Amino acid sequence: MLLELSIQNFAIIPKLHLRFQEGMTALTGETGAGKSIIIDAMSLLAGARGSSEFIRQGADKSVIEGIFELPIQPEFLDLAQELGLDLEEGILIIQRDLTRTGKSFCRVNGRTMTLANLKRIGNFLVDIQGQNDHQQLLQAEKHLSFVDALGTETFKAQLQHYQQEFITYQELDKKVQQIRNNEQLYVQRLDMLKFQKEEIEQATLLPGEEDLLVEERDKLLNFQKIMDAFAKSRAVLSLEEPNLMDTLSLVIGEIQEIAHLSTDYEQLNEQLQSAYYLLQDASDGIAKQVDVLELDEERLEEIEQRLSIIKKLKRKYGQDIEHILNYLAEITDELNNATQSEDQLEKLEAQCRLLEESLWQQADKISQQRHQMAHQLSNEIMQELKDLYLENTQFEVRFFKEKHQLQFQGIDQVEFYLTTNPGEPLKPLVKVASGGELSRILLALKAIFSKAQQMTSIIFDEVDTGVSGRVAQAIAEKILKISRQSQVLCITHLPQVAAAATNQYFIQKTVKNGRTTTLVQPLNQQERIQEVARMLAGVEITPLTLEHAKELMASLQAK
Repeated sequence: MLLELSIQNFAIIPKLHLRFQEGMTALTGETGAGKSIIIDAMSLLAGARGSSEFIRQGADKSVIEGIFELPIQPEFLDLAQELGLDLEEGILIIQRDLTRTGKSFCRVNGRTMTLANLKRIGNFLVDIQGQNDHQQLLQAEKHLSFVDALGTETFKAQLQHYQQEFITYQELDKKVQQIRNNEQLYVQRLDMLKFQKEEIEQATLLPGEEDLLVEERDKLLNFQKIMDAFAKSRAVLSLEEPNLMDTLSLVIGEIQEIAHLSTDYEQLNEQLQSAYYLLQDASDGIAKQVDVLELDEERLEEIEQRLSIIKKLKRKYGQDIEHILNYLAEITDELNNATQSEDQLEKLEAQCRLLEESLWQQADKISQQRHQMAHQLSNEIMQELKDLYLENTQFEVRFFKEKHQLQFQGIDQVEFYLTTNPGEPLKPLVKVASGGELSRILLALKAIFSKAQQMTSIIFDEVDTGVSGRVAQAIAEKILKISRQSQVLCITHLPQVAAAATNQYFIQKTVKNGRTTTLVQPLNQQERIQEVARMLAGVEITPLTLEHAKELMASLQAK
């Protein structure tokens, strides 16, 4: 139940704070006074999308806050636990902030909430009935949702399970179709990968191999240059007269004679001896290299051929051997997976068939329950419509199979059929129902659902459009009856509906300092009589009109 509503800088409302009671509350006033603005504010608290256009001219943001009693449904408590809501205070405080930048902020008991989650919470708080619901009645494809709304929690769980499996079935079937459509391309790709794998494997590449081959090739290509360099170096070091080694030995002998005279000389001696031994090692190394060097023309040709193969593979599969080997590993995995899943299509088709059989079984059970619910709905609507002076109405929910196809909602398509005239055949409601009849049918549906649902607040936004006289009074009585099950807020222009309410607010639009403002005033009993009389008589209120208003209120509130 809605306890309090606070609005700041919303449309033409600068500031407003309302307290609501149990039972039926009427919101009345002239057309354009701003009654629907209050409903728009409540819609935002229930998760409707906001807009910067709602913000009052000159303000930076709009703030709407509602205080609600905690819903008692177990499903709500599960949702609250899922969302981490603090329920210790026993109330829900919902706040929406709309900013000029277009951003919207939602908070529930101080916890920031996404709009989607706020909408999930709002489903337990308010049920707003208005012109949109008239439009749903005029759309045959929406009629199935009215039937399903009468279902038990078990039915709704079965439907939800079916819908989840149906989504899985659609995804699986889509995958099967993709494999079928791409099967030729898929086979062609596998053939290409097999060729590539064989080509790379035949090359038996080794990491770092190319660098070693290039180094060896460069040695063979520069064989004579290398031999010349080694021969000259060896001659200088050891062979020519005088050679470098003998000369260095003489130098060492001279320095050794004076080394004991100074630490500096001793250090020079050590350096010369180290140099001698290093040159000796280098000379030996050169000699060995000269002994092992050999120009192998066949080996050079082999290397050139090998490097040519590597170059070709690099052009196709990667910038170096490491990249080529990585690519080989990738296509090997893909081919292994392909080998393992050659029968994947058959397995997927088998899964699809099993899931489809399960869905048909579930859909049949759901359809059977819907037929029972539809029969119950037809009987209850005709009973409710009798109270609304449509006692000769025949109402029927007709089923059409969805061309033997599984759909998200099952295998059923329903449409409401109606006749209000005895002897006339039933015809589609969307073609024969008048505006007043739609209002009464919608009210009858809400009266039925309010018995089965634990709604906190039901809001009727001018659902009494198109009716008058005794029908208007019947509608007032029906709304009053619904208010005994749930809190009801009703925007109305009918005096009968306003008279039936247990509480009433008068909404008017004023202009002050050049700015339009909506004001909301709670009415006491005497003020309510005056307002109902205005609704009855229009501009001129006579004593007789006041008596009529008093009598109307007394008779309806005694119901």
